[in-house]
Amino acid sequence: MSEPTGAERAKAPRKHRVWKIVLATVLALVLVVVVGGFLVYEHLNGNITSLDTTKALGTDRPSAYVPKTPTPHQPLNILLLGSDTRQGKGNHIGGQTPGLSDTTILLHINATRTAAYGVSIPRDSMVQRPDCLSKDGKTTVPGGLSMFNEAYAIGGAGCTERTVEQLTGIRIDHFVVVDFNGFKHMVDALGGVEVCVPKPVHDDIGHINLKAGTYTVTGEQALDYVRVRHDISANGDIGRMKRQQAFLASMANKAISLGTLSNPVKLYRFLDAATKSLTTDPGLANLQALAGLANQLRGIGLENIQFLTVPFETYQPDPNRLVWAPEAKKLWRRIRLDQPLSHKESRSTISASDQVPGSPGASPSGGVSPTVSPTRAEHRLENGLCA
Repeated sequence: MSEPTGAERAKAPRKHRVWKIVLATVLALVLVVVVGGFLVYEHLNGNITSLDTTKALGTDRPSAYVPKTPTPHQPLNILLLGSDTRQGKGNHIGGQTPGLSDTTILLHINATRTAAYGVSIPRDSMVQRPDCLSKDGKTTVPGGLSMFNEAYAIGGAGCTERTVEQLTGIRIDHFVVVDFNGFKHMVDALGGVEVCVPKPVHDDIGHINLKAGTYTVTGEQALDYVRVRHDISANGDIGRMKRQQAFLASMANKAISLGTLSNPVKLYRFLDAATKSLTTDPGLANLQALAGLANQLRGIGLENIQFLTVPFETYQPDPNRLVWAPEAKKLWRRIRLDQPLSHKESRSTISASDQVPGSPGASPSGGVSPTVSPTRAEHRLENGLCA
């Protein structure tokens, strides 16, 4: 074998140097990704506020349901609360009553992870609230007949959790409180969320103005949309709950769309805004647990995630208040026993996969879709939603 020439000997070190540079660059990139990913994870994890409500729930809690047939998972009941502290812009809405629970949804995820449904509880429902610990945990506030959302004002998430458990017999596994002022940053991080407003809104009480039609709203507009009570529907809080359900469905669509999940910058901004606005029980107060929950919901499929309102009727002593109807007992029993919704209950639901009327795939100009019955169309219009 002939000896390498001088030129060949000169090339060899250069090749080694090139590979060393390439290897060092790759290692540096890996290090940046790993360290950066760790820092991002730690940052997002640190955003979440943890609150232990164990003491507030008491010792007389309902038992958790155990499926007769073994399943990989247990049913999950998660209480979702929207806090209306109204700090900053929008403080006029709701008067001088900060700290009330503006939105309450009991989300049930079945054991087989094939379906989930969220039940909205009207904040103006008249209920028999149980005794609760005060927010500072130092005193017990006697229970009695009161509006449902007073539980949050008295004892925060712990009292609301206890109230739901005692009234329904359903054991709550987790709770999540979303600050509405952080909520608008989540919408902005997604680049806005699409809504359909059936008629112009000029709410002089809440100072809210929304144009009619289907369009993408920014964070502040979204906050106005989910808060507006007047001028868009005649049924006040009930219509607002329905619009909140529709907005959550539209927001869920946008959050797990390919345009969000495949865009690292948009995804990070959304997660940063979302985690900053959350207060949860210790079991959910970390990114891994929340990601696992989100992955389970994604596996269920948006079409199998439904929203409805607890059956209600007018509270006779005061027509401005509500009371749960007798049918509510059947709904709570279904949740306790991990059963699907009845056909009647399903008819009034909003699916997380529902197209926003007027958007591509929905009926033209926000009109009645051929798949939407006249009765359901009337129901949507009654609640300030496009048919």
